Amino acid sequence: MKIETIAIHAGNVQDEATGAVIQPIVMSTTFERNEEGGYNSGYIYSRSTNPNRTSLENVLTKLEGGADAAAFSSGNAAGMAVFQSLKPGTHVILPDDMYHGLRNQVKNLFEGILEFDFIEINNTEVLQQHIKPNTGLIWIETPSNPLLKITDLKKVIAIAKTHNIKVACDNTFATPVFQQPLLLGADLVMHSSTKYFGGHSDLMGGVLITAEKNDWWTKIRQVQEMGGAIPSPMDCYYLVRSIKTLPYRMDGHAKNAQLLAEYLENHPKVERVLYPGLPSHPQYDIIQQQMNGFGGMLSVCIKGGEEESKRIINSLTLFAQATSLGGVESLIEHRASIEGPDTKTPRNLLRVSVGLEHIDDLIADMEKALG
Repeated sequence: MKIETIAIHAGNVQDEATGAVIQPIVMSTTFERNEEGGYNSGYIYSRSTNPNRTSLENVLTKLEGGADAAAFSSGNAAGMAVFQSLKPGTHVILPDDMYHGLRNQVKNLFEGILEFDFIEINNTEVLQQHIKPNTGLIWIETPSNPLLKITDLKKVIAIAKTHNIKVACDNTFATPVFQQPLLLGADLVMHSSTKYFGGHSDLMGGVLITAEKNDWWTKIRQVQEMGGAIPSPMDCYYLVRSIKTLPYRMDGHAKNAQLLAEYLENHPKVERVLYPGLPSHPQYDIIQQQMNGFGGMLSVCIKGGEEESKRIINSLTLFAQATSLGGVESLIEHRASIEGPDTKTPRNLLRVSVGLEHIDDLIADMEKALG
């Protein structure tokens, strides 16, 4: 089936009791045993499993072409489950420009438990130099947040395989609509489902999808079930509903982002635009090889530095100045201010989550703010 069909049908279960074509929300925390003490339904306790979470995990598995999925209460909880599943002393290689929330999590919560290096992963020589006998995981984020850097997935995965190292990829920006890392050889894919999967800035969640059910995946599942950082049945239900429109929403996000990026790239007050769909992107050739589309995220560097960037962001009307991304409404943020003193983000960079408003209105709003 094509991805549009998978998005609509893989997470839906018709209700046999009523004939309802949409699965009901099962709020029960516990499920009745049969006379032999077993469970006819397969469900025991909602921290472990729940019908709505099963439906969500099924559609996510199918969208990424994986073997199984595990849903969490946030993207950070999903990321943490990966790091919690590793043996103490494991060395992890991570990108030097990765999402600051997970970067800070690793640095603050896993110091003394895991070893880690933040490097330029795309530099083959640097990557090879940092591989150690105890390296167990390479974490990839592509496109990266907020620099929109692209990692050559096939190249990094090939290096990892020669050293028997696992590869996990944060696929939040691209979504499975535009990129499927598991099909390129990654072992694990992570998403903040708060973003494009939810799509309306009103749900919190995270997910991991595995290429195969192995011992590592069993450990991750144990972290999910025993740790209990799981989404509620209501959240799972609404995520399944939102995912039904994901392919069509992503098509709209990408079209708007492409047109806005092209407009900004030609504006005299813009220093540069970072967007995978622009031929000026330094890794445009890699993008053509591993992505089916370019996504709805872009960053723009403004001439005049931080002061001018903040003037512009405060002059916009349709673009809400807010954290997060992936909703139907357009958001904009001075990212360096959010990331803190160790940020690698230029002080004149504005990160834009391009929404589904009419592109003419978005460009008009930006034109007025730029002056």
